[in-house]
Amino acid sequence: MLRRDSPVTTILILINIGVFILWYTQPASFMEANFLVSYSNLATHPWTLLTSVFSHQALLHIFLNMFVLNSFGRFLEQFLGSKFYLGFYLVAGVIASLSHALLSNFLLGQPDLPALGASGAIAGLVLLFSLLFPKEKIVLFAIVPLPALVGAIAFVALDLWGLAAQAEGGGLPIGHGAHLGGALAGLLTYLLILRPRLLRSRMLRN
Repeated sequence: MLRRDSPVTTILILINIGVFILWYTQPASFMEANFLVSYSNLATHPWTLLTSVFSHQALLHIFLNMFVLNSFGRFLEQFLGSKFYLGFYLVAGVIASLSHALLSNFLLGQPDLPALGASGAIAGLVLLFSLLFPKEKIVLFAIVPLPALVGAIAFVALDLWGLAAQAEGGGLPIGHGAHLGGALAGLLTYLLILRPRLLRSRMLRN
């Protein structure tokens, strides 16, 4: 059930659903130009750094991403406040898209390689959660319960391995570069903003 105390997460989910519907109601050429991000497309369509973050073509893809967003996003929105949470989500999404574009061009040599989906921004949320609450349990691949920080490190390691495999001409069609960019946004937000705030808060309480 959608809760009223996390309105931004609700709106983000609804926007994702809306763009998913557009993929089946609008011309493919329009959607590909405006809702897929690639290094080549950025010169003429820079807004795809953000619009691609809300874009999904496959039902399973959007279901999995929205499930994770609903699970982690609602808690983080209440903990961080809606305004900070929204800003972080959008920035993490843009960094994830930019990371994909740069890595696909300069590492993979595929400037036209497109990407879409919320998973980069969500990777930022998951890593940020794991740094704030490292001992909380998360379930890896819906099977293995792990401390949040261990699970997040495992996901990052898998993305590094997947990106290395893609650089060698193999790997799966997964946006590992976007995931790593989003995770980097989560790490920097924790180290540069949230951790200093938490430390100051503890010092004031003492």
